[in-house]
Amino acid sequence: MHEHDVQHNKQQGEPLTEKEAKQPIRLKMKIGEIEFEIECQEDQLQTTVDKILSTVTERLKETPLMTERSAPPTRAETCKGIIQKLWEEGWFAAAKGLSEVHNELARKGFHYDRTAVAHALIDLVKDGVLTREGKPRRYQYAQKRPAS
Repeated sequence: MHEHDVQHNKQQGEPLTEKEAKQPIRLKMKIGEIEFEIECQEDQLQTTVDKILSTVTERLKETPLMTERSAPPTRAETCKGIIQKLWEEGWFAAAKGLSEVHNELARKGFHYDRTAVAHALIDLVKDGVLTREGKPRRYQYAQKRPAS
């Protein structure tokens, strides 16, 4: 239909075309785990939203609340942090080589590159947590001071 025809239709009182009809309003809402989408005319929106909110509220009252799970114990995220945890547990009471430290981390489920483990060990030596003895490529790491 052309614009001229549409104007003619308005003057003649004929039904409006789809383009002229009010476009419906679309609304998306999420309440907790419930998500819904509404499409209606503007004059129906308030009533529709009120009905949905009351239904959702009733549903939520009926649904037993999930019991909160206790948070899992925090895990040290960094290689250095994990090695520091070993130190706190007294694992370094006897001197350990890089391979032993690397294997212990892997046994606990932390698969770090050997160079990352070596760097973390050096950082802990610099921090005064561990001491390093021996020759290059054969260093042994032991606790310099006990964990407090």
